[in-house]
Amino acid sequence: MEKEQQELYEYARKRIKQKKSLYYHFVFFLIGSLFMFVANVLLKFGEPTVWYIWAVTVWFFLIILHFIKVYITDRFMNKNWEREQIDRLVSRQEKKLQQLRSKIDEEASKQ
Repeated sequence: MEKEQQELYEYARKRIKQKKSLYYHFVFFLIGSLFMFVANVLLKFGEPTVWYIWAVTVWFFLIILHFIKVYITDRFMNKNWEREQIDRLVSRQEKKLQQLRSKIDEEASKQ
């Protein structure tokens, strides 16, 4: 029971750390986007082109990937998912072993 509580605590701690990282990334994105806008449009840095739109678009795409990882992928592929997958694979292997044993027994009884 103690081990399960520890695992739950570690999982919760990991999830909070992931969410906190995502929030920091989003705030940094907002500040960085504003900075790039000011540098490109108001300060005329890189004047002939409007480059900040491309930079912000790429950065936004990276935030979307970060969001998917935190709220979709890691949410559903947690310890319970891992255990279920392991149990499923073990049971599949046990079935194959049982089938092989029954084949061996059949062949042994024929001889």
